[in-house]
Amino acid sequence: MSTKCTHLKQIQDVTPSGQGCKECLEMGDTWVHLRECLICGHVGCCDSSKNQHATKHFHETQHPIMRSFEPGEDWRWCYVDQEMV
Repeated sequence: MSTKCTHLKQIQDVTPSGQGCKECLEMGDTWVHLRECLICGHVGCCDSSKNQHATKHFHETQHPIMRSFEPGEDWRWCYVDQEMV
């Protein structure tokens, strides 16, 4: 059974931290897909990428909601509730 995410009020009007994964760009690495934190705008790589910087960002900051930063995709994920929002 799906729960109702209680973190939607934390979403901010953010500016992306860049056009690619911030940490991968700094270390000269690559990624598979990108995710943007909807609390602070951090752009990180997805869990299919070897570095998984988007999830690491959640664990470091506890910012619960991210969205796909891929062209043509329009979905959001709550890490805390483990559900699409």
